Amino acid sequence: MARGNTRQRIQDVALELFAEQGYEKTSLREIAERLDVTKAALYYHFKTKEDIIVSLFEDLTQPIDDLIAWAEGQPRTLETKTEVLRRYQAALTGAEPLFRFMQENQATVRELSIGLTFKERLLTLVGLVQEPDLPMTDRVRCISALFTMHAGTFFMQNVEGDPEEKREALLEVAVDLVTQAQRGPGSSPQ
Repeated sequence: MARGNTRQRIQDVALELFAEQGYEKTSLREIAERLDVTKAALYYHFKTKEDIIVSLFEDLTQPIDDLIAWAEGQPRTLETKTEVLRRYQAALTGAEPLFRFMQENQATVRELSIGLTFKERLLTLVGLVQEPDLPMTDRVRCISALFTMHAGTFFMQNVEGDPEEKREALLEVAVDLVTQAQRGPGSSPQ
């Protein structure tokens, strides 16, 4: 149990330092110093900064993997797609510091293994909320719904208001986009 706590402390401190100074400018020595441990103690858990980020990514994105596994076994109904969006929003909220790091360090993330993994997960999620034969406009709506959830979670931090109200608004807009796409051409909103 103590090992897990130490591992999580290392991840949290590393993420703080990456946010403060940037990934490239943060060293393992600085992480160890902030934790008040030796570099050898840090090496026991992680050999590189990339190891820390990969472990954070794996830990904090597990709900997305769980969501994908769940959704792949469900009927492709509007209710399922709405639930995919709800669960994706919960996963984003739970992993907000990691996703903020990814947003602010896009060039670095592209070079790390997590960049490709995250892109693959997003493409899988797009496939879960859209039908393959949708017209282009409706495919854009579905992609925009996920982008709304992803980007909106972070950009809404700069908008005044109750955090829960902002999350509900993001979800409502995303669900509305997928609902419009599900109705198909010629359908009018209710």
